Amino acid sequence: MVRSRNTIATPPGFTIKEQLVDRGMSQKEFAARMALSEKHVSRLINGEVQLTPDVAIRLEMVLGIPAKFWNNLEAIYREKLERVNQENEMDEDIELVKKFPYKEMVKYGWVESTLRAEDRVISLRKHFEVVRLTLVNQSGITRIACRRTAETEKADYALLAWAQQAKIEARQRKTMPINIEKLVSELPAIREMTCMDPSEFCPKLIASLADCGIALVFLPHIGGSFLHGASFYDGNKIVLGLTVRGRDADKFWFSLFHELGHIVLGHISQIEGTSDADEANADLFARNHLIPLSPFNEFVLSGQITREAIISFAKDIGIDVGIVVGRLQKEGYLHYNWFNDLKTKYEIKS
Repeated sequence: MVRSRNTIATPPGFTIKEQLVDRGMSQKEFAARMALSEKHVSRLINGEVQLTPDVAIRLEMVLGIPAKFWNNLEAIYREKLERVNQENEMDEDIELVKKFPYKEMVKYGWVESTLRAEDRVISLRKHFEVVRLTLVNQSGITRIACRRTAETEKADYALLAWAQQAKIEARQRKTMPINIEKLVSELPAIREMTCMDPSEFCPKLIASLADCGIALVFLPHIGGSFLHGASFYDGNKIVLGLTVRGRDADKFWFSLFHELGHIVLGHISQIEGTSDADEANADLFARNHLIPLSPFNEFVLSGQITREAIISFAKDIGIDVGIVVGRLQKEGYLHYNWFNDLKTKYEIKS
């Protein structure tokens, strides 16, 4: 017997057992009369195997109850069993819905607006393209390399929702076959884009990455996700998503090169996702490609970390000055409230 909140599914074996009790017949004798093994009869009574038309005819011979009765009983049981399973799965998913940033997903048009819990479950199942929400955490479905500043359960589910939307939107991007060697050769040109306005570099960046088999997608930030960007395989392309709320240029470019680091270093092909070491190596990749270590060390050792010196250094190495300020702040050479006016703010539409 299996039950949910609204349904009870009773296997035909329950009725068979009643018949045996009424007749004072043991399961061993019953199995012999049915020409079935005792194990099969036990599983039949417990609802662990299906009551087939062949068994229904045998039951008619042994118990004198028409095969049609047993076949109908089995059909009713299977129908109710499916309903029980669906209701229990729905209950599990209703609890899971509470963990997703549903209101924000509605705000951005990712899912339907509804207050009914069951409707939210259906909407999220469609968004994630799964029959049950409990599947979205499976490593075979979700393999994401990402950059975020903190990890919480709320952030995990926000990341899943955000990454799925990136996957959906990336399907509209036409890309060439994945070519990591070409990506590596494109990195210097991508770095030069840091000195451009978003209206100029966005189409160039999208096109450059598409030639390498990477679909670049800009998405709104989800509150509580601590998310800056994510990358993962989807079919024959790589999806690279970046958040686009009002952001400093240094954070935007560091997030981009961090994700490119995951791609170049082969982190996104790992079934269990990225490790702490992978994230650290992606950070190092981003730092060294944006501002090479040797000139950076020479600059800070000079002791001349003034506004004018920072602007001059950024110009010399051909990078946005805000990226230099961000690096100096991150590594403790500047207080976080110094020279922030040198940072460029981006407003990139998704």
